[in-house]
Amino acid sequence: MNILNEPKTQRGKDTLDKICKSAEELFSSQGYYNTSINDITRMADIAPGTFYIYFKDKISVFKYLVEHLNNALRKEIREGIKNCKSRYEEEHEGFKAFFNFLKHHRGLYKIIWEAQFVDEETFRNYYENIAKGYIRRIDAAQKKGEISCDIDAKTLAYCFIGVSNFIGLKWIIFDELPVTDAIIDDIMKLFKNGAFNK
Repeated sequence: MNILNEPKTQRGKDTLDKICKSAEELFSSQGYYNTSINDITRMADIAPGTFYIYFKDKISVFKYLVEHLNNALRKEIREGIKNCKSRYEEEHEGFKAFFNFLKHHRGLYKIIWEAQFVDEETFRNYYENIAKGYIRRIDAAQKKGEISCDIDAKTLAYCFIGVSNFIGLKWIIFDELPVTDAIIDDIMKLFKNGAFNK
C-alpha cells in the first residue's frame, strides 16, 4: 500500500510540500513522538482534515519524509558529480554536495537516527538505498582500474558513508561550522594514501 496519495494538481503539490517542510522542521526539533498531526497542520497553515487527503497517519508522513530526503540527497549528489571526469573527482564533489545538503537540512540526522526507533525498516532502507548506488559506482571504478580491487566494493561504500556522516555530524551539527574544501581534501588524502606509514 502506498504511504502517499499523490496530488494531481500544482496546488496539491504545493500543499504536500508545506506538509513535508513542516514535518521536517517539527520531527527534527521536537522528535517524532512529541509531534502531532495537529502540530504539523498548524505549522503548514492547513486545515487538519487536509492532512488526510495525502496521508492516513503520522507514521506515513514520517516514512514519506525519510524517503523524500533520501531522494533529494541522492539527486543533489548526482547533480554535483555529473561533470566529473574521474571517480576520484566524483568522490570529492560528492562529499561537497552531501555537506551542502546537510547544511540546508540540519535536522536530517535526528530524523534518520530516530527512525531506528520509530520504524527500523525505514532507517535501514535509508542507508541501503544510498549504499546501492555507491557500490555500483565503486564497482565500475574498480573495473576501470581507478580504485583498488583489493577492497570489497560494499565495504568501501560503507566506509565512505561512515566518514561523511561523522564529519558532517562534528562540523555542521556539533560545531555549527562549514565543512571546508581543506577538510574534504584531507578526507580524500586519507582514502588515496591511507593513514599509516608503511
